[in-house]
Amino acid sequence: MNQPLHRFSEDELIERLVRLVPHDPSPAAGPGDDCAVVDLGKGKPLQLLKTDAMVEGIHFLPDAPPRKVGWKAIARVVSDFAAMGGKPERFLVTIALPAAWPLARIEGIYRGMGDCLKAYDAVLAGGETSRVPEGSAAVISVAATGSVDRKHLTLRSGGKPGDLIAVTGKLGGSLGGRHLTFNPRVAEAAWLVEHLKPTAMMDLSDGVAKDLPRLATASGCGFQLNRDAIPRHRGCDVAQALGDGEDFELLFTLSPKRWNEDAVKAWRAVFPKLPLTVIGQLVSPGEGTTLEGGWDHFGK
Repeated sequence: MNQPLHRFSEDELIERLVRLVPHDPSPAAGPGDDCAVVDLGKGKPLQLLKTDAMVEGIHFLPDAPPRKVGWKAIARVVSDFAAMGGKPERFLVTIALPAAWPLARIEGIYRGMGDCLKAYDAVLAGGETSRVPEGSAAVISVAATGSVDRKHLTLRSGGKPGDLIAVTGKLGGSLGGRHLTFNPRVAEAAWLVEHLKPTAMMDLSDGVAKDLPRLATASGCGFQLNRDAIPRHRGCDVAQALGDGEDFELLFTLSPKRWNEDAVKAWRAVFPKLPLTVIGQLVSPGEGTTLEGGWDHFGK
């Protein structure tokens, strides 16, 4: 098959590509979750592996403040560790840049990376630098390791019909600047896995419209969505809250037995400025509704 990439969704492309390479024969979790999960042996935390790339013109504009670009490059990966109930540890950064870039710009990006690494108690372990051809976009690729306690590992695939669907924070309007300044929900995820025991979880990078169907499919479920309950940033309508993407909030499911007034009060006592909102429910496969929209790299 020799069709152009825009004929495929991102998920379809990934599914085709991973068939072409050997896999770890016994991973705790492999392709399809926010991170790969490796079991290092009895009594040890599970290791999390993640890689992510930012491309100039796609994930940040040429006039974006360099320090904020650096923050985002690290924060995107930190957010994926949070989505598994874990924490970040060591990072590798590969940069491919036009030779005409001013030194001050890349130094600003690295200062932003350092800001985020310090904020989340992680370190830079190494990396690589390269040049791109004249006229090409800059690329910042970040790979990292993290860890998660075995009892707290949360995948996308653990949801069950009847589970409630919830999100942290408010959604929509990320391109107004929040996509460069968001705070990964590491502490919030740690609280959730300890107290509410999510059955499935992921971070919202491509929007509820794209990510909720992914979570439901991974869990073998359908879903019902209460659009009126979607928490929105000021000035955003429901369509923007569902489809803008790059909110980097947590999307998770939990047993209805764990959602009660005491749980809500306990959350508010620790995170008084961050809403926690139930927006729907998982249902049996083949039932429920559908969603369209959200970000897709190849435009389908």
